[in-house]
Amino acid sequence: MTTPLTKLKIAPAGFIMMLVLVLDQLSKSLVRLYMDMHQSIPLLKDLFGDTFMLIHVQNTGAAFSLGFNNDLINRIFFITVTIFALGFIVYLLRRSQHRIQVVSFGFVLGGALGNLVDRIIYGGVTDFFSVDFPDFIMQRFPIFNVADSSIFIGVCLLVIDMLFIKDVPESNPEPETPLPEITTKEI
Repeated sequence: MTTPLTKLKIAPAGFIMMLVLVLDQLSKSLVRLYMDMHQSIPLLKDLFGDTFMLIHVQNTGAAFSLGFNNDLINRIFFITVTIFALGFIVYLLRRSQHRIQVVSFGFVLGGALGNLVDRIIYGGVTDFFSVDFPDFIMQRFPIFNVADSSIFIGVCLLVIDMLFIKDVPESNPEPETPLPEITTKEI
């Protein structure tokens, strides 16, 4: 069994988590302050047209606005699930075996906390990034925020860890039993 990393080694996760949380809450505050609900602003319109836009929306569901038909049930359910998920992620973080795991859990924790703060204070998550992809899957990608992006980055890093970083088994040599000494008298 491997031993968990020390607090010093998981400190980068705390730094990443706080950085993501601050950037997420700052960006959402600016959107809520300077944009009306459902207002859209094209980004780099001359270069990309309407491919990249800021659109202020409030999402009471989960990813892709999935959820129940009742905003209060959504709020209670997603707050509860997020709290349990945060506890599990912290548990996994404390058992991390590679630096990439520590970094990825920092991204996931920061994103989950950012969206949790929104759900607790505002009843839903403020989303504002809108990107248009080719229409072969959907017309536009669902609107997202910094927290969502952070969770996505963290999960991608975990997938990279699972696929490409091989765990080095801990070497625990079994104690050797000493061979009996053979003396010349026995021969």
